[in-house]
Amino acid sequence: MRTIGYLIQLYMMAVGLRRFGAIRALANIELVPAWAPRLLRLFTFYIPRKLSLPESDGERLALALAAMGPAYIKLGQTLATRPDLVGRPLAEGLTTLQDRLPPFKFEKAKAIIESELGGTLEDHFQSFEETPVAAASIAQVHKAVTEKGVPVAVKVLRPDIEARFIRDLKLFDWLAGIAESNVKEARRLRLTKVVDKVKETSLREMDLRLEAAAASELAENMKGESGYRLPKIEWDHTARRVMTLEWIDGIRLADRAALEAAGHNLEALGETVVQVFLTQALRDGFFHADLHQGNLIVEPDGTIAAIDFGIMGRLSKRERQFLAEILYGFIRRDYIRVAQVHFDAGYVPRNQSLEEFAQALRAIADPIMDLPVEEISAGQLLAQLFATTERFSMQTQPQLLLLQRTMVMAEGMALHLYPTANMWQISEPVIEAWIRANLSPEARLADMVANLPRFIERLPYRIEKWLAEDDTAPAQTDWQSDQPAPRGARLWPFALGIITGAAVLKILML
Repeated sequence: MRTIGYLIQLYMMAVGLRRFGAIRALANIELVPAWAPRLLRLFTFYIPRKLSLPESDGERLALALAAMGPAYIKLGQTLATRPDLVGRPLAEGLTTLQDRLPPFKFEKAKAIIESELGGTLEDHFQSFEETPVAAASIAQVHKAVTEKGVPVAVKVLRPDIEARFIRDLKLFDWLAGIAESNVKEARRLRLTKVVDKVKETSLREMDLRLEAAAASELAENMKGESGYRLPKIEWDHTARRVMTLEWIDGIRLADRAALEAAGHNLEALGETVVQVFLTQALRDGFFHADLHQGNLIVEPDGTIAAIDFGIMGRLSKRERQFLAEILYGFIRRDYIRVAQVHFDAGYVPRNQSLEEFAQALRAIADPIMDLPVEEISAGQLLAQLFATTERFSMQTQPQLLLLQRTMVMAEGMALHLYPTANMWQISEPVIEAWIRANLSPEARLADMVANLPRFIERLPYRIEKWLAEDDTAPAQTDWQSDQPAPRGARLWPFALGIITGAAVLKILML
């Protein structure tokens, strides 16, 4: 029965694609069999197409996905970051995908607020505007004033949004599983992992307490950074399906003409967007991953205030190190180093040629780096890097999808504000500072010292585990006799290394 349900959903998807003339776009996706578009046309030939559709297949597909609902919008936004999966023209068309949907009725928003916060709407707000100021795929936002007289923005989840998402994501997971079972390329691209990442980020967006906590954590990380801030969360008016935060007055970053008319320095604003993103990603490993132009507001004094924290990205320190070295290697054109980082990170299998991978990186980067500064695109470089992965059996890294998408968005905003902005020149100071602070010999030694107490604390557990594993292994013969070496003797080299290392570190700290 479940399979029948999935087939019905597939048919409705085909109808939606037909209405927007988007079936042809599927033929550009390498993983889609050649017969699939023809089959879809056969079963939907009687469905009339809409008039005045754009010429681009990618833009038509974006319109079709937007009409199908929130989960399809999120899927399209993810595919926009994967030119290796859907092809560059289609990926560029999908970047036009906006998650704007018609608002739901005020009565439903009121019912959700009263259910989540308790009491009546009037108990919590002096005034509440019935018409929302924004309506997206997950929630809509109303302007209000709290009972204490504080102007706020109130974000309310769409009714039944969780059930719709879960239903559609199950279909995506089913399709990804079929693809991985039958197509080798789908296994390399780890489609089920991509769907899992979409599911993880989307379901996290549906608990607004987590979004509020993310905003609070980001605000704490960015405290003291000039030119950028986050609104204050009103925790007394926040619950799972309702979030209330400080109202921000200003001009949206999307309105370039209004920013220029107000006398703002557009070049400086573009640099701030890129450098703040890199600071969050590299320094803190926690970044705002939904940097479209509607989510950044420029206040009268030129400060950029970020809003909407449903999609956040995290990187471990190891991933941040690899990212910094990869970007810095491209800036310096040290392709052997960039290739080595990919191998060290495990992104490229060890059975591949380091030198050939470095040569492929040069073929990607040199044509871009030799362009005039206003034409150099970090987003284009990353897209081509992903497209090169097939030749070297490099698997998709789901944890880096949000990073790539956000970097492309940050660069796009910088270019929107200042068309000759150069992502590399803007990025270099932040990357260099992070490398000096984290990858210099002094920084590596400081990390060793900082981690030593925890290492020593866990040492007995590690030894016990090693001994337990050793009991099941064949005994080793001591070089001085034919008898197995005593267990204590086998531990001495290990213990001596620890003692020596601790002594050296102690001397260095004196």
